Amino acid sequence: MKLKAEPEPSQTGVDALSEPCYDAWEYHEGDGPFVGVTAVGDWSLMVEFNGFLGVTPAAMLPVSRGRRVVSHFRNINAVDHFFWFEDGERRLHFEPLFPYSRDGSHADELLTDMRESGFDLRSGRDRDYALHTEAAFALAHRLTGIRLTPELFESAEFVCGIAPLPRG
Repeated sequence: MKLKAEPEPSQTGVDALSEPCYDAWEYHEGDGPFVGVTAVGDWSLMVEFNGFLGVTPAAMLPVSRGRRVVSHFRNINAVDHFFWFEDGERRLHFEPLFPYSRDGSHADELLTDMRESGFDLRSGRDRDYALHTEAAFALAHRLTGIRLTPELFESAEFVCGIAPLPRG
């Protein structure tokens, strides 16, 4: 399954994706996010600034048929989502600030991995919120075997495009 993106010029490094992402957001009024995709081993890494295509189930469920998709989204206001899609189903979804509240067909399958990644799964005010973004990256590493590094972000060659948001 493809995202049916209209090709755009390739970019080197994650930072180079920022301006085209914001330009596309403004031009398409949020309906056509600019995404960059690069190969990392047997995986594909998709990056989008100011977008949410990667955590849109209507887009990612079809992409996940026959494969695993792991998505993490965080905006400037700390709105945060983590998804694990596989074989056309949503296996896990939670907000990294609130990992004790999960949904999906395998919502509790990764509890040990979540704890070992740094999530505090307790509810209540005495929880440790400090490293939720780092924990999300650590959990993604456990699910994919891919470690995202500053060097990768600086040197990756991204194939880019404008991907339409799914309707319905």
